[in-house]
Amino acid sequence: MTTPDASPNTRTPGSLSRHWTPLATTYLVLAVGGLIGTWTFNISAIVQMRDFIGDVVNSGPAVSSLTVDLLVVAVAGSILIIVESRRLGLRGGWIYVLLAGLTAFAFVFPLFLAMRERAITKRLADAAALT
Repeated sequence: MTTPDASPNTRTPGSLSRHWTPLATTYLVLAVGGLIGTWTFNISAIVQMRDFIGDVVNSGPAVSSLTVDLLVVAVAGSILIIVESRRLGLRGGWIYVLLAGLTAFAFVFPLFLAMRERAITKRLADAAALT
């Protein structure tokens, strides 16, 4: 009796852990840390009924410098997300950019990097299986 060949798309027990490299896992841990870290302060600002934008803009030159710095990184990262999603054939790259506005870029960017690393690892494994 022969066993059927397993298709790369067949889900088997443990298949959810396939293609999770240490680098992808590190990115995922950073994403969770970014979400918890930013939303701890966001919830505090909401509970205290703070003027969130006013606090960011009027807290002095150091905070303003950091704000501009992070804004530029977020824009560059958003462009990278869109370009890499298209290059790798990942669907929904724009969803990460949208999620950044709803959650935090500190969560979304490492999450995207984890998914990107996973897709690259899967692509390499699929290519190796063909040879």
